[in-house]
Amino acid sequence: MNKRSEGHPAALQLPREWSLVEDAYDEKDNQRKESLFALGNGYIGMRGYFEEGYHGKEGASVRGNYVNGFYDTAPIHYPEGAYGYPAEGQAMLNVTDAGILKLAVEGETFHLNRGHVRFYKRVLHMQSGVLHRLVEWESPAGHRVLIHIRRLVSLTHRHLAAIHYEVTALNFAGTVSLCSAMDGDIAEAEGPPDRGGDPRLGARRTEPSLLFEEAGSDGRGGGWLKQRTRHSRFALLTAMSHRLALPPSASYSLSEKHDRQRLSVQYDVALRRGDTFSLSKFISHHTSRDTREEELLMQSEGALRLAESRGFDGLAEEQHAYLDAFWSRADVEIKGDPALQQGLRFNAFGLLQSAGRDGRTSMAAKGLTGEGYEGHYFWDTEMYVLPFFTFTTPEIGRALLEFRYRTLEQARERAKVMAQRGALYPWRTIGGEENSAFFPAGTAQAHINADIAYGIRQYVQATGDEAFLVRQGAEILFETSRFWVDLGHYDPGRDGAFCIDGVTGPDEYTAIVNNNAYTNLMAREHLRYACETVGLLRERYPLQYARLEREIGLAEEEIREWQRAADKMYVPYDDELGIYAQDDTFLSKRKWDFADTPPENYPLLLHYHPLVIYRHQVLKQADLVLALFLLGEQFSREEKIRNYRYYEPLTTHDSSLSPCIHSIIAAEIGEMEAAYDYFGRTVRMDLDDVNGNAKDGLHTAAMAGSWMAVVNGFGGMRLDRGGRLGFRPVLPPQWESCRFKVMHRGQRIEVFFDREQVTYTLQEGEGLVILHDGERLEIRPEAPVRRELSADREPAGGHLGN
Repeated sequence: MNKRSEGHPAALQLPREWSLVEDAYDEKDNQRKESLFALGNGYIGMRGYFEEGYHGKEGASVRGNYVNGFYDTAPIHYPEGAYGYPAEGQAMLNVTDAGILKLAVEGETFHLNRGHVRFYKRVLHMQSGVLHRLVEWESPAGHRVLIHIRRLVSLTHRHLAAIHYEVTALNFAGTVSLCSAMDGDIAEAEGPPDRGGDPRLGARRTEPSLLFEEAGSDGRGGGWLKQRTRHSRFALLTAMSHRLALPPSASYSLSEKHDRQRLSVQYDVALRRGDTFSLSKFISHHTSRDTREEELLMQSEGALRLAESRGFDGLAEEQHAYLDAFWSRADVEIKGDPALQQGLRFNAFGLLQSAGRDGRTSMAAKGLTGEGYEGHYFWDTEMYVLPFFTFTTPEIGRALLEFRYRTLEQARERAKVMAQRGALYPWRTIGGEENSAFFPAGTAQAHINADIAYGIRQYVQATGDEAFLVRQGAEILFETSRFWVDLGHYDPGRDGAFCIDGVTGPDEYTAIVNNNAYTNLMAREHLRYACETVGLLRERYPLQYARLEREIGLAEEEIREWQRAADKMYVPYDDELGIYAQDDTFLSKRKWDFADTPPENYPLLLHYHPLVIYRHQVLKQADLVLALFLLGEQFSREEKIRNYRYYEPLTTHDSSLSPCIHSIIAAEIGEMEAAYDYFGRTVRMDLDDVNGNAKDGLHTAAMAGSWMAVVNGFGGMRLDRGGRLGFRPVLPPQWESCRFKVMHRGQRIEVFFDREQVTYTLQEGEGLVILHDGERLEIRPEAPVRRELSADREPAGGHLGN
């Protein structure tokens, strides 16, 4: 196992398999809880902040409200610049806060650090998609109220969020006031307050990014606010409306106040003892990135009218129905470890909440839960998040790939800046332009081109969606293939092998190297797939191919060159050790001194200069080991064992992307104890705050990696080159059974295995052929197929066979 510390093992609470429950308020942990209790729908994200605000002294709060793909730009200042450095950075904005609801009981303001909290519970229900908070509060004067707050971000209406606020007067008759507001003056202080030199947090903005333009109200407690980003000049319109429900005996008065960027409405309600009243608040966000600016107000009004007609309960019913359909495809059920069961569902739910599904947006590294990495999209999407959606909710998978097509022109421009042909996708971006200001661990990671190509291939093979390949995917493949052939060269000193110099692989603790094995292997696969796609299009879609050929000026000699480069691709190998070298020089460096590295010095990037790290054999995350998984058919079992055993002890897993990959390969080669340990660390990455930074947003790649670790690791799922599904399940000794479902070309198959056998059941579709441990099986409706579970995969020290 690796040498770094195990982070923060304390769980949030005893696990509930379908919910996340907080039984007591702890202000010191408030900011992390805001990430954990965040809600979203792929467009809107709302952190789990308290409606009344945070008033603690020991913790911190980020009242985060986000719109996927909505960003401002700002100049990047380099003390020492150079040609081709990105001139501007993009940052996802914390937008207008419309989640404000402040309660006063007989003039005394409610918050959790005042008066007496007699009862407290907060519950995120993952089957219903609703966040509940129940508080019994006694004011300093002794007035007791029961407060029940429900919140949702609609999964069926992407511009809508809603809050239902219910108050019961328990021991008094009097006036209860509820003030609902939205505030567009988002102070910088409300962002992450102390970056402490952590490059994962991004730059601090020194001026407001949202500028006021106009505001208005409908005279019935509703209002809207229009703002514009300072530099990118996108427009945002945020609006709210309300529905009040009173007992027959109650009366109320309403007052409104508009102060430029803050709009508020206050309901003063006279209640008798035992009376209950409620206020439903509906919130909409629209931006000029996806709506014509002149239609922003009209679209907002329409969304709020729809919300009012449904009511909170109607929206909640729709939410539940949507999630019923989602869980029927995406749920993974394990028996024997409730904490990991909870984590798997929390992670799947989190992925659904943060994934863009409109083709214009993607999945940020922290999703819509926080501002870590400034809301940027990385390769995480294609390598980790995309497989989850491809095999559970393929329509979202396609939308994520469509984002890459929409930003292909920016990738072409980036290649030109880098003096290359074709297209080079950005390492980190929102709008499509490169945002990485540290090129050794950014732009140099050209493997992102091959990662996107791999994602396209896997998606098309798994779904059969050749229409996407013809209309969009092929153009991406061809332009990025041009890049590889232009970047690399044929080295006479290596018998004319095709070499790729000056790149960084997935391991960011080793930078600017020649012939990173992962990059070369993936580029070879990329070029081969591009050639296969040419053949497919010529045979089945000749008219579309001819059009694309004309539009991008594709020449026959280019295609031959793609094949030649693939055939002659150099992959460094060490004969003495019998392993693939991570790059040309990695194995010649001295190994990192793990024994004398104190636990508090992890992650290394926060405690050592990059050059110190670069001079050693030490890995931040899976690199060659990742290739063993993605391109598994190209390695023998012996090779996987030797390579895993060499690189695993050198890996710190300072990246949250790493443990899941090691879990998958460990399971494949029979090292089940390590597989389970890495899996546990992945699945509860955020719930247990393993890396200590969940406060800045959740780790979406690890969320998706936990699904992969079950389905690809313990379930042994792979696609062969023809796109056929294969499984080789192995049950961890800690479990009684495991059940998951995957979609394949419009059909849904359930895989269930316990200690004795595996059962394959077709739940949706007409029939398909799969492989079980190499055996061909035909699965038909209403005819489950059972096979004895293979004996536990032999430990790596046992017999070595392919």
